[in-house]
Amino acid sequence: MNSAAFWDRIAPRYAKQPIADTSAYEATLARVRTYLGSEDRVLELGCGTGTTALRLAGDVLRYTATDISSAMIEIAEEKRWADGAGNVTFRQGGVTPAEYDAETFDAVLAFNLLHLVPDVGAALATVAQLLPRGGLFISKTPAIGEKWYYRPMIWVMKPLGKAPDVTFLTVPQIDRAIAAAGFEIIETGLYPPSTPSRFVVARKR
Repeated sequence: MNSAAFWDRIAPRYAKQPIADTSAYEATLARVRTYLGSEDRVLELGCGTGTTALRLAGDVLRYTATDISSAMIEIAEEKRWADGAGNVTFRQGGVTPAEYDAETFDAVLAFNLLHLVPDVGAALATVAQLLPRGGLFISKTPAIGEKWYYRPMIWVMKPLGKAPDVTFLTVPQIDRAIAAAGFEIIETGLYPPSTPSRFVVARKR
């Protein structure tokens, strides 16, 4: 099963799940908002069912949100119509430059995504191409490589179709990969620290 098929299959169930840690989620949104401006053009990669996009869209001029799963985008569109957000565009898409037709953005966001892409370096290179010098990349990534028990758990779940392909990233690996892609890291955090989930704000050099 490829990644898109996996997320298409679980999309209805995913949409019904409550946010696992609301305090960490709200803390993340609060930090993100401090970097967004009313004239910004924002791209969110791996937007899922659009919850975060609709929470942040009111802070910016234009918000484009993509996901590889057509089922996730369909649910996000339903939410957009119910919300009435006129400056949000949801569309199916991955993390390759060709999918964005030379578009540029003031900020690119990626929440709970980097551990799911097949090539972290290539994904970050795409992000860098989509930003001008000084543009922001804001991400939060579960550093599941920090906890030994995630490996056997996912190895058991994956053949059963209950887990996607993942990369077992650690906090230092996440930070190094972002810096190596041509970014200066200007803020970091762990929201929540228990996973840990690494929050990084980085500016393109």
